[in-house]
Amino acid sequence: MEQTYDTTYEAKVAGFWIRFCAYLVDILIVWAVLKLLIVHNLFSITGLDSVTVWVFQLEDIVAGLLFYLYFVIMTKINGQTLGKMIFGLKVVTDMGTPLTWTTVIVREWFGRYISATIQLLYLIVAITPQHKAVHDYLADTHVVHENTFKLVKKKQLPPFTEVKELQGEGQV
Repeated sequence: MEQTYDTTYEAKVAGFWIRFCAYLVDILIVWAVLKLLIVHNLFSITGLDSVTVWVFQLEDIVAGLLFYLYFVIMTKINGQTLGKMIFGLKVVTDMGTPLTWTTVIVREWFGRYISATIQLLYLIVAITPQHKAVHDYLADTHVVHENTFKLVKKKQLPPFTEVKELQGEGQV
């Protein structure tokens, strides 16, 4: 029996360097807008800039929470942050289903916290086959180029009756 193939186009997976550049843009945006313009000024005006909680300044705690909220909200609403938008990248699930709140929170809050705590873990993106980071593995996601596709050939399965015949179950 001759093997036939189905051909489809799939979004091209984004590699380490373009994801790194998008992340740098996000960090610059979040740091400049949230930390310097909003949080720092708000805390200076209210006189809360010297308040500490345990060993951390309250201003830094709020800025950190806003940092993670930025990634969660932008990824859930758009599937991408501003950095990813600039570079034409998007977060998608491995199964092709829409991003859920649970998926996004696991990826962008817990997973990113782990990766940010042990920054060497970001290098996993460079060596894994689908260029997945720890937070991608935790949430079953990956990052793709929005408008770049690759041709994929997949073996076509024979019709169900042929499968049964090949297995010897189609005989009466």
